Amino acid sequence: MQIRILKRIDPIVLAVLGCIGALLLVGSFYSANFLSPEYLLQQLQVASFLGIIACGLMLIILLGQIDLSIPWVVTIGGMMSTTAGGWGQTGTTLAIPIGIICGLCVGLVNGLGVAYLRVPSMIFTLGTNVLAQGVMIVHTSGYAPQDRATPAMHLIAVGRPLFGIPNPLWVWGAVALILIILLTRTAFGRRVYAIGNRESAVYLSGVDTRLVIMICFAISGSCSALSGVLLAGYSTHAYQAMGDPYLLPAIAAVVLGGTRILGGRGTFLGTIAGVILITLLQSILSVVQMPEAGRQIIYGLVIIAMLLFYGRERAEQ
Repeated sequence: MQIRILKRIDPIVLAVLGCIGALLLVGSFYSANFLSPEYLLQQLQVASFLGIIACGLMLIILLGQIDLSIPWVVTIGGMMSTTAGGWGQTGTTLAIPIGIICGLCVGLVNGLGVAYLRVPSMIFTLGTNVLAQGVMIVHTSGYAPQDRATPAMHLIAVGRPLFGIPNPLWVWGAVALILIILLTRTAFGRRVYAIGNRESAVYLSGVDTRLVIMICFAISGSCSALSGVLLAGYSTHAYQAMGDPYLLPAIAAVVLGGTRILGGRGTFLGTIAGVILITLLQSILSVVQMPEAGRQIIYGLVIIAMLLFYGRERAEQ
């Protein structure tokens, strides 16, 4: 039975799981608390913020596209939710939905530009990111916003009411479960994979590929904004550029988990493993006091290596 399960798992995912084990072993040499349940739960809580972003980004990469608007969509989610929290009781109640809806709107704009205007996703989402940055700077007049996270945002981000497991892990699990069902049990999921392999063939079969692409970008924007809401609740306030540290790690986590960066192949198990691997790697790099520039170089090298690997793989087919 175990052998059958192992055969069904992508070898890349098995390699990532092996790397996770190796990092845990290495981390235990630096700190005796590295393998303690409390420390591992803390790492999973931190991983959940990245994991929610990676859930949406995986859909985009499966399409063979990319979403570079993640940094400021995360910021929009955090800033708009905390801003709504300052509008009184009604704003406090609607703070979380407002933050997510703002991310959804940005995602719809991205989908419109990529799917219907046929602008390359790298160019359009980069432009959207800059536009979102400008809007938030105007919104805050260039200063850190004064509004703070609502009690509900703080509770969702740091609370542990169920079995001592951090709430963000439950949120990540719920988002992942929904998208797993969407990808593996619905016609929509099959179309996402098919578009990543050859969009023209899917279009000629009668599928509205533009609508599928637009929905995926909308989901990605919503996931990024949701992560921004949780981050604002975790730190009790929102701040400019709060999403900047998440773009390259999110891409690296998805492609490390076995999702073909050129589209058409990937599993959520791999993405989850990639997120955990990146989080543990960040933790160890923090322990050894590697500067941020070094971390960005590592993420960039991972992405380039996977591009070269998948590029050669596709050329040989």
